[in-house]
Amino acid sequence: DGTPIEKNWHGFRSECGVLSGREYVVVRPETGTENGKWALKTEYFGAFPSLEVALLHRGFHVAHIKTKTRWYLDEDTEAQAEFADFLHQKLGLSETCVPIGMSCGGMQGIYLAGKHPEKVSCMYLDAPILNFLSCPFGLGESHLVKRITDEFIRDRGLTLRDMITARNHPQDFIPALIKHRIPIALVSGDSDSLVPFEENGRLLKEAYEKAACPIEVHIKPGADHHPHGLSDPMPLVRFIEKYA
Repeated sequence: DGTPIEKNWHGFRSECGVLSGREYVVVRPETGTENGKWALKTEYFGAFPSLEVALLHRGFHVAHIKTKTRWYLDEDTEAQAEFADFLHQKLGLSETCVPIGMSCGGMQGIYLAGKHPEKVSCMYLDAPILNFLSCPFGLGESHLVKRITDEFIRDRGLTLRDMITARNHPQDFIPALIKHRIPIALVSGDSDSLVPFEENGRLLKEAYEKAACPIEVHIKPGADHHPHGLSDPMPLVRFIEKYA
């Protein structure tokens, strides 16, 4: 939808453009290391980037396309799927990507993999939201933040009453992930006050373990919702390289 603009991102060449009215960015690995594999940062591009930088050094491209809301819309998932096709056709990248999803971004990765499993090889999910009753509505151990709840209601048009009976929570897509045996690296803090592991990530962990589906879990002792990631991203790099 226009001429891409080249920039610099952590020392790597990045290309910014517009696809179907949405801004996107693609960061290229060093010349000679390209392997056709790529990671999709589903939300919060540029935040806690240590894993993405490590993957770039290993030959992965890193990409992001702008969403209309971090709280997920069908059209955002479809835009990410279209973006995957675009990068495959334009740059010759793999038809499958590695969603890197933190918090709301983890939720988005689950929706993408659940609806378009053919476009996902494996995922890294960090403190992902799986249960909207927990976050943003704070019905369990989650700390209720009115600003975040109001944002969800505004962007999704769904109230607490709607969500009590809704069947479109991220957790409802766990069976689809298992059906397609999509490997997941899961990271969470055991003291996460916003997206408690016991009400969110644990649902994924237990379902995957019961189904003997590939999952690697890293629980950070004493860690809250932030910062995301591991102090050493290499265990995540190894997991992604094994399954991408």
